[in-house]
Amino acid sequence: MACSIVQFCSFQDLQAARDFLFPHLREETPVGALRRDPNKSTNWEDDNWGAWEETEPQEPEEEGNTCKTQKTSWLQDCVLSLSPTNDLMVIAREQKAVFLVPKWKYSDKRKEEMQFAVAWSGSLNVEEGECVTSALCIPLASQKRSSTGRPDWTCIVLGFTSGSVRFYTENGVLLLAQLLNEDPVLQLKCRTYEIPRHPGVTEQNEELSILYPAAIVTIDGFSLFQSLRACRNQVAKAAASGNENIQPPPLAYKKWGLQDIDTIIDHASIGIMTLSPFDQMKTASNIGGFNAAIKNSPPAMSQYITVGSNPFTGFFYALEGSTQPLLSHVALAVASKLTSALFNAASGWLGWKSKHEEEAVQKQKPKVEPATPLAVRFGLPDSRRHGESICLSPCNTLAAVTDDFGRVILLDVARGIAIRMWKGYRGAQTGWIQIIEDLHERVPEKADSSPFGNTQGPSRVAQFLVIYAPRRGILEVWSTQQGPRVGAFNVGKHCRLLYPGYKIMGLNNVTSQSWQPQTYQICLVDPVSASVKTVTVPFHLALSDKKSERAKDLHLVKKLSTLLKTKSPNLDLVETEIKELILDIKYPATKKQALESILASERLSFSCVRNITHTLTELESVDEGLLQFCASKLKLLHLYESVCQLNSCDFRSDASFSDNDLAALLRLDEKELLKLQALLEKYKQENSRTTVRFSDVKDGVLPVKTFLEYLECEKDVISIKKISEEEYVTLGSFFFWKCLHGESSTEDMCHTLELAGLSPQLLLSLLLSVWLSKEKAVLEKLQSVCCLHTTLSLLSRMTVAIDDTWDSQPVSPWWQQMRAACIQSENNGAALLSAHVGHSVAARISNSATEKKFPQTASGAGAGAESEALTDSWEALSLDTEYWRLLLKQLEDCLLLQTLLHSRPSARPCSRPCTQPCQPAPLSPEPLPRLSVRKLLEGGKGGIADSVAKWVFKQDLSPAVLKLANQERDAENPNKPKDVVNRGLIELSEVDMDLGTIPDLLRAAYEQFPCSLEPDVLHAHCCWEYVVQWNKDPEEARFFVRSIEHLKHIVNAHVQNGIALMMWNTFLVKRFSAATYLMDKVGKAPKERLCRRDVGMSDSAMTSFLGSCLDLLQTLMEADVSREEMQAPVLDSEDAWLTVEGPVSIVELALEQKHIHYPLVEHHSVLCSVLYAVMRFALKTVKPLSLFDSKGKNAFFKDLTSIQLLPSGEMDPNFISVRQQFLLKVVSAAVQAQHLTTRVKEAAEEAPATPFGKDQDWPVLAVDLAHHLQVSEDVIRRHYVGELYNHGVDHLGEEATLQVQDKEVLASQLLVLTGQRLAHALLHTQTRDGMELLARLSPTLCTWLKAMDPQDLQNTEVPIATTAKLVHKVIELLPENHGQYSLALHLLDAVEAIAVPPL
Repeated sequence: MACSIVQFCSFQDLQAARDFLFPHLREETPVGALRRDPNKSTNWEDDNWGAWEETEPQEPEEEGNTCKTQKTSWLQDCVLSLSPTNDLMVIAREQKAVFLVPKWKYSDKRKEEMQFAVAWSGSLNVEEGECVTSALCIPLASQKRSSTGRPDWTCIVLGFTSGSVRFYTENGVLLLAQLLNEDPVLQLKCRTYEIPRHPGVTEQNEELSILYPAAIVTIDGFSLFQSLRACRNQVAKAAASGNENIQPPPLAYKKWGLQDIDTIIDHASIGIMTLSPFDQMKTASNIGGFNAAIKNSPPAMSQYITVGSNPFTGFFYALEGSTQPLLSHVALAVASKLTSALFNAASGWLGWKSKHEEEAVQKQKPKVEPATPLAVRFGLPDSRRHGESICLSPCNTLAAVTDDFGRVILLDVARGIAIRMWKGYRGAQTGWIQIIEDLHERVPEKADSSPFGNTQGPSRVAQFLVIYAPRRGILEVWSTQQGPRVGAFNVGKHCRLLYPGYKIMGLNNVTSQSWQPQTYQICLVDPVSASVKTVTVPFHLALSDKKSERAKDLHLVKKLSTLLKTKSPNLDLVETEIKELILDIKYPATKKQALESILASERLSFSCVRNITHTLTELESVDEGLLQFCASKLKLLHLYESVCQLNSCDFRSDASFSDNDLAALLRLDEKELLKLQALLEKYKQENSRTTVRFSDVKDGVLPVKTFLEYLECEKDVISIKKISEEEYVTLGSFFFWKCLHGESSTEDMCHTLELAGLSPQLLLSLLLSVWLSKEKAVLEKLQSVCCLHTTLSLLSRMTVAIDDTWDSQPVSPWWQQMRAACIQSENNGAALLSAHVGHSVAARISNSATEKKFPQTASGAGAGAESEALTDSWEALSLDTEYWRLLLKQLEDCLLLQTLLHSRPSARPCSRPCTQPCQPAPLSPEPLPRLSVRKLLEGGKGGIADSVAKWVFKQDLSPAVLKLANQERDAENPNKPKDVVNRGLIELSEVDMDLGTIPDLLRAAYEQFPCSLEPDVLHAHCCWEYVVQWNKDPEEARFFVRSIEHLKHIVNAHVQNGIALMMWNTFLVKRFSAATYLMDKVGKAPKERLCRRDVGMSDSAMTSFLGSCLDLLQTLMEADVSREEMQAPVLDSEDAWLTVEGPVSIVELALEQKHIHYPLVEHHSVLCSVLYAVMRFALKTVKPLSLFDSKGKNAFFKDLTSIQLLPSGEMDPNFISVRQQFLLKVVSAAVQAQHLTTRVKEAAEEAPATPFGKDQDWPVLAVDLAHHLQVSEDVIRRHYVGELYNHGVDHLGEEATLQVQDKEVLASQLLVLTGQRLAHALLHTQTRDGMELLARLSPTLCTWLKAMDPQDLQNTEVPIATTAKLVHKVIELLPENHGQYSLALHLLDAVEAIAVPPL
């Protein structure tokens, strides 16, 4: 046992308090660092930084170091106080203060711990320019009889540079203010009541002492306690009524003016003391001379010690009764101000900011009473030394003084002399720890003489001085008065040591006896680690080594620890030396500690440990507790030795083991055995791919140290300690691994363990933990099944394993324990085998028990009773058997499902031409969790489908794979058409990967789980899994595309509608609205930076996102139409999984969704189409929301199931014009994109794939949008035809012409296009033939052609023969009475003339 420093509290957010008190230290970009926010523009300081570095390279480094130092040492510049009950902390600087209270919170390691959290922060100054100089947190005792020892509340006392002392509540509400002197307050100190340790010790009263530069004011504790309680009640009443003002009792205080001393820095109030007769005569002679008169009774006086300069330490004595206590009028705030302050404090800000309201009150300062002169009696004169602080010991006998020379001086308070000095502690902070001896530690061994005499004597008290040296970052603990250093800790250079020196105020000699307050004596606040620590010191460190038997014992323990760490070739010599050491130890507790270290040693052999433990039991007089401890360890050592001997025996089982033997052992027929073997073989194949086996410690070997750590023995019963799962398996392997491999005698092992006192239930748990954890070895050697059967049979025949009365119970607890282990196991292969073995053993035991109980069916009078008993027994047996059958079915299902989740496709080389994109490689997120029956039972109805969906996502399988496996299962049904399967094969041929055994495993899973893996259920879960993964990483747009594919594969419209609506509300609507407002703000397709900032994804990902949203909304509308024609599905579960519990499945939630409002979804679909077009074609000068009126805008992003007011009736022509222009832009951009793709394809013979899926048919979509936006659809169709001809795709334009209604207007538009082509051919090519032809044309046609602008043509390389067909088409469309019909005929002649070359 040594000194230790223990953390008992931490700070929740200490940086927030620092930033409030030191605003210039907030986390900002340092001047010397080149870290800039990429979103913010650079300024001149950043641009010219390189020149600064070249001219003055040292300045940034120095400034950075200064800032870094301030950020770590800021606590040294603060006024700090912590309540001794650890319920309030105050950190103040200048005018600001922060109050912190402890709260139970969970740390980062998910452990519950106490953390200080900010309860109040604000400014406390009332007068201009005053600052906080000192602080105290005084807990006040509760007056209730039922109090548990905790304080009623805590008062904060603050001293200011103005001389005022103010008292606050924990919420920052001012209770009372007192101006006792006009000089600044230097220090506040408090003394609370302590029960005198001896009858001759003077009882000290409670008081609060206030130090000024030339005076000390002491306030009586009882008076202060009553005033604070009255003021707090006044605050509560003022807050409730606002008009009551009860005057609290005045404060009783004494004020002493200190004389004959230059400067005072700190003080200590020792309290009332009485001189001895000799000291009385000595003092009278020094003051009055030889003839001084001496009173019969020595007078009582109050002693004060100050530190400063000239003298360095001054001693003052004030005679009791020489002056009357002054009565002060309490400066209590009026009720209205208290009410205001109370409500303002609730918001974290005091109500003292309005200075004009305070001026009238502050002008009338209270009267300051004069001080009573008090001369220094004597001191320690040292003109060069200046004192900095003084810290009084808890028993008021010693004081530690620090000075500016880096010394710590220990004073004897009674004698007034320095008795010890420490050097090298500049800027030190001191405190005290008082330790009371525990009488129970005095009891030695019975044969030894007690070093303490009477063990029933009073407890002794030891005092330790704690010194914190900030410059060295070390905390030291010293034994006083002349004792050694007993502890030292490296704690950092920026901590604060807090020593209050008081406890709870308001106690007396009666109430303090029943109170046991939990107070701390000293603590260390570390701002770097944001923690609060305390120091614990054992009492025995105060005892000298010569007189302390405990110190001698601890020395022997240390010597033993050193000996155990050394390597020695002669173990016998080491054993002898260890025996001598442990026999020399006197205390039983220390001897037990030494034995524990021996048992925990890894270097000692088993025989050495056993011999040493046995030696302690042979002593003449041994402590009873130690003897029991040694006996329990010897029993464990004997068990360890027996098990090691059995495992080391050369035991081989020569019995052969065939499949027929296995079938008979497990009570299976040939068909059932083949099915089991095939299931396990598939599981082994798929499981071997996913697991990697590392070489671990040899199975069945366990060091004796580890064995003793795992087990404990109490009253001849051996039990297992709380150990981890891996350690549990290790212990089980030590007992049973050799038995399961047939390398050790199973009967001998079970008999040994039973005799040692291990319960059968514990052994069964160990056996199953080994079997289930060593799955791979078990499946490779099926002969282990026979060994498991033998071991389980032996354990089941042990006493209290299976009670004779179990058959009257519904279920056997023994077999229920085994079934519970199989249910919880994630190694399903081993669990299935163990379940078969358990079922077989249970059946054999029950049959044999029944035969013993009823050897024959009795006849006669007793036949009825025996028959009835037999019926009851078989009822219990049948129920237990049904549990086994249910478990076997569940394990088979779980094993098949686990086999499927372990399977994965193997990619093969791509055989398609490079123009087609390859299938993406399977994803590799975090590995899938292993399954168990327990997990599936607790996963809810959707747990099975959810597991398969996670596997589908991990392997990135297309919906076609799932569809094909289901269709192949249905193909066995002759009613199903064969073309459905062929269609699935065609779809699957597009997936470029070798699926391997996946289709077969999927088909088997569909057959095993016809309800849980119903196609719609599986697609719904896959859809949800993909969208969840996309939400985690929106850049992976293909996840969202694949999610929509699964959504479209859902057949039932009710499920499809619900899933789509949940996806929209959960993941899409927020991003969709953000994208809408962003695009409307910028008026074009936004760049990547803006998309990432507002929507959380890149511009390309946002394009795909909008396209997928459009698909989802269209699917939602289709599902809403189709759901009226079909019924909602009935969600069933397989018979083996009827008892599933857990969260509601996705499909169940989908079916609970409300009906959508179709027009509102259609309204959102129109907006989504607009946004998708803007992003797809990078359109500019388009504000999407400007296409809608106020009603349309207000309806966006509302709940799709709600009824909203949508636009109806005729629309404003201005809106229609803007919409028409937008749709024409979309059509032009779509045709241009298609034309460019075609030209690139012809040039490079490859077409770039549209990102993330199939592109929309934009012309058709534009016509559909025109219908919804009240734009003429024929205008859009004519524009589309014109754009096709404009890009030279005349064959497509001719097909699109058929859909145009007003062909006359279209013909006029095409006539202009024909003229532009002809003008380019005649006027811009400048050929001789062209000029001759132009001369032969009519003047009207020439003038018209010259007015044409061929620059509007997107494709000028159209053959003239194609243009001739276009002119024929125009003539065909124009009526003969049309004004441009003759012009068209002239054009026809011109085109034909160009087409026919001259002779």
